[in-house]
Amino acid sequence: MKKLFLLLLIICSANYYSFAQTANYDETLAKEVGADDYGMRKYVIAFLYRGDKVDEYTEQERTDIQAGHMANINHLAEKGQLVIAGPFFGNEELRGLFFFAVESLEEAQKLTESDPAIKAGVLKMDLKEWYGSAALMLMSDMHTKVAKVKI
Repeated sequence: MKKLFLLLLIICSANYYSFAQTANYDETLAKEVGADDYGMRKYVIAFLYRGDKVDEYTEQERTDIQAGHMANINHLAEKGQLVIAGPFFGNEELRGLFFFAVESLEEAQKLTESDPAIKAGVLKMDLKEWYGSAALMLMSDMHTKVAKVKI
């Protein structure tokens, strides 16, 4: 009898744990953000480095290139291809990151080639595939709720 009670207790505990793991699961949202069974998906991260041609431009030309760079970031974000982007603090060689919501390095390469700062040689990028939470796809909507000023 003790063994039967212990077995039932184990089964009930396992059932409760299994239910607790999936109680918040939203199948529609998971599909919308491209989540796999673990709530993850593939991204390509672009590591942005200082380009070789920075010193070839005047301050005004660099300002214009930066404006184009920011416009390109906003365009890619609006299309859902760029999930997160941002610079690092300081004046180091590593300047910032892009997280692309694409399936391949080739797709990300094409997107990086659309950036005016890459075209001008002010930035260069190193691309790496990454497996992370599909919830990052919700970042853009969340960001608009906490930003007073659009970048």
